[in-house]
Amino acid sequence: MNRKKLLFIFLIFLLLACQTSNIAGLPLSPTLTASATLAPTLTATPPPTATATETPAPTLTPTPAPLARRVLILSIDGLRPELISLAPMANLQALMQIGSYTLTAQTVYPSVTLVSHSSMLTGLCPPKHGVNWNDYIPEKGIAQGVDLFDLAHAAGLQTVMFVGKEKLRQITDASSLDIFTYVNDRDSVIAQRLVADFPENFGVLFVHFPLVDMGHVFGWLSPQQINIAYRADEALGVVLAALDARGLRAETLIIVTADHGGHGTTHGTSLPEDMTIPWIAAGPGVQLQQLKSPVHTMDTAATAAFALGLPIPAEWDGVPVYEAFGLPAAEPSTDCR
Repeated sequence: MNRKKLLFIFLIFLLLACQTSNIAGLPLSPTLTASATLAPTLTATPPPTATATETPAPTLTPTPAPLARRVLILSIDGLRPELISLAPMANLQALMQIGSYTLTAQTVYPSVTLVSHSSMLTGLCPPKHGVNWNDYIPEKGIAQGVDLFDLAHAAGLQTVMFVGKEKLRQITDASSLDIFTYVNDRDSVIAQRLVADFPENFGVLFVHFPLVDMGHVFGWLSPQQINIAYRADEALGVVLAALDARGLRAETLIIVTADHGGHGTTHGTSLPEDMTIPWIAAGPGVQLQQLKSPVHTMDTAATAAFALGLPIPAEWDGVPVYEAFGLPAAEPSTDCR
């Protein structure tokens, strides 16, 4: 048998084998069939990267829910913590009995009125807010940085100052204050003026009593200064009564503190007598306790902002006193010294 006949017979057998496979119902080309099945799936499902590009996930910046509708910060100029019991300051002691407090809070250096109050209300150490003077010098401008009044005013809250020293005007820009009242008189007169012109809708109210700073004349912890502290506490009682009379007490975070202490007839040094101040908070969410975590005067602005649900600027040196609200304490704020 020649080669052509053999090749012809081989082709016949191959054709018969293919026909037999078709009769059995087996696929002639499984590879092609699988490919045809997968193609619609790939077309119907877009690549994950294309979906992510078209609908990016939003970045959410949570804002804490406000704990209080309003904040009252009252600063008693030159109040060393010892005066609270020596006077005694009964209204302040009553706040301590219903809130959180420390008698070892620290102010900034130099421990003087304008520098310290600037740190109290801007949340910044002196090198950042730039106030290095202690008199009313308008040409020097105001404290630098975003302060508590800026934040509150931008959020639509009414901002108010009633002060006994005109130089405190230089803490914030006038455009961030709805009301600024300077009363060159005794603490009791400042309190009476506040009650007479009470800002019913305040969001942030800062009140300053200047007279305990008369330690410059009589000496710190002298009988005369102790008597003045007693009168300052009476003025505090007038302010608290005004809140009660208007039904605002329950929605107001109250912080009572000081700008500095003093020794002899002076202050401004880094001595503990000058640097140590009281810090008392009472109101919505505040726990009854003596605070264990360190507190610095810059923390006052941060605590007020936290309670009002305002954003706290990243550059602030102060941190909220979370412990006062029964929350875990944050890392201690910067010691400006």
